[in-house]
Amino acid sequence: MKPVSLVTVAILTNGSGAFSTTISAPGPRLLQYRYVPDGTAPLDTGADLDVVGATTGFVYVNQDNLGTTAFQKLPRHATHDETGAASLYAAGGEPVEDVMHAGPETLNVAIANGGAAKAGTLYFWFG
Repeated sequence: MKPVSLVTVAILTNGSGAFSTTISAPGPRLLQYRYVPDGTAPLDTGADLDVVGATTGFVYVNQDNLGTTAFQKLPRHATHDETGAASLYAAGGEPVEDVMHAGPETLNVAIANGGAAKAGTLYFWFG
């Protein structure tokens, strides 16, 4: 098993409430991410986070309303069989989900609607 790598992103929004940067996925899979708001100037409640593959356009994270509370997510996506049909759990019809393969790819990280001069930190674990 490959080691887990942590990528930290310090957020500071501009006057329009936006922030963007790129990160390189150091591992093949995006395992989890965490948002920690700044103690004195956290992002506005309506802040939106998007993490998108720069080459593929694959959406890894589309999290709305970040706000003032720290949280952690383990993003997964639906799986499909060789014909492209969704894999479902038989009993409930819920999608079968698996980790997202992210590397090697540059990821665009963007915050919108965060409020002017607001801050926080994002942590991304890859492995």
